[in-house]
Amino acid sequence: MTQDSRDSSSTRVPKRPGRPEGAGLSHTGYVRKSNEDAILTDPTGALWAVADGMGGYGHGDVASDLVIEQLALLPHAPISCPHLVGALQAANSAIRRWAASANVAQMGATVVAALVDGGAVTIAWVGDSRAYCLRGGELSQLTRDHSVVQELLDNGQLTPAAVRQHPQAHVVTRAIGAADRLDVETAEVALEPGDVLILCSDGLTDCVAEAEIISCMKAVSTPEAACRRLVAAALDHGAPDNVSVIVVRIDGAAAP
Repeated sequence: MTQDSRDSSSTRVPKRPGRPEGAGLSHTGYVRKSNEDAILTDPTGALWAVADGMGGYGHGDVASDLVIEQLALLPHAPISCPHLVGALQAANSAIRRWAASANVAQMGATVVAALVDGGAVTIAWVGDSRAYCLRGGELSQLTRDHSVVQELLDNGQLTPAAVRQHPQAHVVTRAIGAADRLDVETAEVALEPGDVLILCSDGLTDCVAEAEIISCMKAVSTPEAACRRLVAAALDHGAPDNVSVIVVRIDGAAAP
């Protein structure tokens, strides 16, 4: 598994029977001076991830790199959910050590990772980077944000329409590197042939509504084109943050 460079053209995993076809793209956006997101694509089609460095803390690019680095160290042998969680916990320790050695008070990153294994995907996440599944023209969010506004939504103290205007809209309640203890949330979702997984940083979802995401996906035929279309949509809306997207299509063909 290899980490992808920032602001490169789409990285693409070649399509083979029985192997998910995917691509990833990251862009600095129009306001930030640097890209603190990092993405991981896997030539085997198994492991994919988006990490979003927390710029407000400082050294967000280092934090996201350390997260992706730990995921990339996972072997190509069968990986399970505990391996995925263990890699993120190792990233948490690595960020804490780096911050201490550099005398940095706080640094961190959010992440969403997807481990595709046959007819199921295991999602692991921390913070507000998200995973979606597009099936039959309907988009389902597979993750639940670890954020202040999500807690307010859950408690009925905030309406969905008011989320973007809330003064704490970008305050997360969990981040890799924020504390010695890291709680990683996971979910396992059954997949069907033709499903499309979308992993993204909040730079996409803050700009592009779910209806527009669906429209973008319907307009293209490949994951690589979908990544370009989704990033372009965020840029059309001003892209005040870094934006990163991974799109993975599930192939129903049997492996040779």
